[in-house]
Amino acid sequence: MAGEGLRENAAMSENTLLLVDGSSYLYRAFHAMPDLRNAQDEPTGAIYGMINMLRRLREQFPARHAACVFDAKGDTFRNQWYAEYKAHRPPMPDALAAQIEPIHAVVKLLGWPVLEVPGVEADDVIGTLAAEACRHGRRVIISTGDKDMAQLVNENVTLINTMSNETLDVAGVSAKFGVPPERIVDYLTLVGDTVDNVPGVEKVGPKTAAKWILEHGSLDGVMAAADKIKGVAGDNLRKALEWLPQGRRLVTVVTDCDLTGHVTDWPEFEALALREVDREGLLAFFTRYGFKTWRKELEDQLGRSAAVGNQAPLPPGQTGDLFGVTAAPPARAVRDKRYETVLDIETLQAWIERLQAAPLAALDTETDSLDPMRARLIGISFSVTPGEAAYVPVGHSYADAPAQLPLEEVLQRLRPWLEDASRPKLGQHVKYDLHVFANHGVEVRGYRHDTMLESYVLEAHKPHSLESLGERHLDRKGLSYEDVCGKGASQIPFAQVEVARATEYSCEDSEMALHVHETLWPRLEAEAGLRRVYEEIEMPVSALLQRIERNGVLIDADLLARQSQELAQRIVALEGEAHELAGQPFNLGSPKQIGEILFGKLQLPVVKKTASGAPSTDEEVLEKLAEDYPLPAKILEHRSLSKLKGTYTDKLPQMINPATGRVHTNYAQAVAVTGRLSSNEPNLQNIPIRTPEGRRIREAFVAPPGHVIVSADYSQIELRIMAHIAEDVSLMRAFTEGLDVHRATAAEIFGLPPEQVSSEQRRYAKVINFGLIYGMSSFGLAANLGIEQKAARDYIDRYFQRYPQVKRYMDETRASAKDKGYVETVFGRRLWLPEINSPNGPRRSAAERAAINAPMQGTAADLIKLSMLAVQRELDAAGKATKMVLQVHDELVFEVPESELEWVRTEVPRAMAGVAQLRVPLLAEVGVGPNWDKAH
Repeated sequence: MAGEGLRENAAMSENTLLLVDGSSYLYRAFHAMPDLRNAQDEPTGAIYGMINMLRRLREQFPARHAACVFDAKGDTFRNQWYAEYKAHRPPMPDALAAQIEPIHAVVKLLGWPVLEVPGVEADDVIGTLAAEACRHGRRVIISTGDKDMAQLVNENVTLINTMSNETLDVAGVSAKFGVPPERIVDYLTLVGDTVDNVPGVEKVGPKTAAKWILEHGSLDGVMAAADKIKGVAGDNLRKALEWLPQGRRLVTVVTDCDLTGHVTDWPEFEALALREVDREGLLAFFTRYGFKTWRKELEDQLGRSAAVGNQAPLPPGQTGDLFGVTAAPPARAVRDKRYETVLDIETLQAWIERLQAAPLAALDTETDSLDPMRARLIGISFSVTPGEAAYVPVGHSYADAPAQLPLEEVLQRLRPWLEDASRPKLGQHVKYDLHVFANHGVEVRGYRHDTMLESYVLEAHKPHSLESLGERHLDRKGLSYEDVCGKGASQIPFAQVEVARATEYSCEDSEMALHVHETLWPRLEAEAGLRRVYEEIEMPVSALLQRIERNGVLIDADLLARQSQELAQRIVALEGEAHELAGQPFNLGSPKQIGEILFGKLQLPVVKKTASGAPSTDEEVLEKLAEDYPLPAKILEHRSLSKLKGTYTDKLPQMINPATGRVHTNYAQAVAVTGRLSSNEPNLQNIPIRTPEGRRIREAFVAPPGHVIVSADYSQIELRIMAHIAEDVSLMRAFTEGLDVHRATAAEIFGLPPEQVSSEQRRYAKVINFGLIYGMSSFGLAANLGIEQKAARDYIDRYFQRYPQVKRYMDETRASAKDKGYVETVFGRRLWLPEINSPNGPRRSAAERAAINAPMQGTAADLIKLSMLAVQRELDAAGKATKMVLQVHDELVFEVPESELEWVRTEVPRAMAGVAQLRVPLLAEVGVGPNWDKAH
């Protein structure tokens, strides 16, 4: 709320001085951005981040006067005071050092005055400017994430942290640190600063420091009372008494530095007036460093200016349309980690009060199982600010474990906050934690953010574990599960982990999630399409998937047992038939023995070889050989039935949850780069349905008495999306008029009236329609149809002649993907293609094919997710007992009371068809049956 008021008041920009801690921003930009490179392989990520941060700041906090302040090279006066000052800081990474000079240049091009004073730290320059501005009645806004700067806050000076959206005025400093701004130096002296290598009082953290200062009035008061302070903390204080005056001197921001030659004309500050943006200079800069999108937008702007005459310069303090979307600045650095183990009610209650007051709190669970439906709590951690967290152990059971609070009492006290939807929460892989709390009867509400999903929406092609996010975005390497529990046979359950070690591990998970969020969320905020995907699709879908997983699906275990027995008999028969064809017994599960029989004894042609040079016996090879030889066909059938038996008919009954009598799959939301969900433990999306045996597996997914299974799926969804994206008139007409699209395509390709198209010609057209969606070449089409490659090429040429907009879409998409490195869905999901410019030909070709298909497959994924949400809203609004139990690609499966069947038959397809307005109508079809197979 304070931030909103600040923005409103900032309209009085004439009297405002905006100061930026540029050196802090350098590192934040470097660590937040990926390793971007231009065509010359020069690092550009920090440059990119710096530009975006300054633009965003200038837009949100208009001011007439400003400065971006950087540290100069070399030592400062503090090094003369204390030789060990900052002695442990690692050297600047080479990739960042290479970007310093261009960053200074582009900051100036953006109109910012730049200050760099030799021998004086940026903090002291900012402190001096702020003090002078206040003396002349000006208002000062300081943009920084450095807690040391809180000492500068007064009635005229406010700190803002654009990463965390935190605003610190006098009241904000007192609330955050427990002491007012005029006592921050005393506070910092006691606590110390490990980053700058300034010792404090050993074992004295923020709480103790604030408590002492409040009790004794000041650092001097604390020092005077040192003999009266008891315990280890008192002993350490007395040991540090000689050092503390020097420590206070080191952490005090100097506010009277000599800035002669750097800032003149006090108090008018005209040397610090924001200037108009140098567009011509920026154009050359963007060209030099490969910022193509910004360059194009600038070229457009300059072109418009030329067309209408000289455009007026941007007024100081205003940004206009400054060249593209705004990315967010990176997260503040975490200097000191303060983790607390909660073993008593008083401490727990104090943390609950902090959680209730927090604008956003991170939450994490530690459990005894990875199975979300069975996991029980071992501990809970939470954090309200990066670097600070608490862990509440409730289930550690090793021999000398400390006494822990009873789980039920902890949950009872936390429940009002946990179940309050108005208290914003975040986590990493929130769906799992929702399950864990639900296992204990707690329905957590108010989850606003999931760092795993934030990462997935921003960069789906990269890993999304918290450990990898910390390394990639914060340059922080956290503890892994193996670090605390061990590996392999020696791994211990989490309940056996020492509480102190568990505190370190779990607290780090909570506060690092909050820290990662500070980096990722502003980037999402700045991109409207990605933010919509995150807020309107992924986050609500995560909550819905948790409901679907808990619903589970009913399995007929007896039917599967009978199927398993039948499969076993058929597998044994196939082994006998294969042995007879081979003329000897052999192991049908051994690729080596299969190779010896096929290519040694029977001398079958070698289709391809493995990396080691041996003849391959993979599925593709066996399918090719099966066209002419019976033994490979038997081996393939044996493999297929063995997989069905091992993966489904044997395994599914073992996966029935004894508490619910159902199978509960897990939907992985952040795996497929296209946005599709994947199912595991068990995988219910890959049940083979092209064979009778595979289809029979679905017979075992049944409805309970008084219910039926309903299946609803989209008709030809990817072709419809192709028609929408390509805006092809012929394809759009076929769908709009409800024609058989494959027959219509065949009529176009073969130049026939639709009624004269043969079934074979329609089959060809169907293969072409779907093949081109997946970027199929003439070679692939020839192989698929069993025709000559020239004939396949002729068919494709004829197709593109009749559907020219499809050809245009494909060509433009390839070109755009090469330029941007990604393609997008209709809804704005970004689908990255890391190999699109690869020097490796096959990889590049595969990426080009993916570029064509990904927008359609990704849009289909978005549509089915939107459909899930729309249908569930309808079910909830109507108070229906119908349950969504499965999602498989473009299909939703429901368990429906017979009394609700007619409603479902009408309303579900209507809701699915209405989730988006494309250029062609969406069509959802419904099937009904006693089991999943019969519902098709």
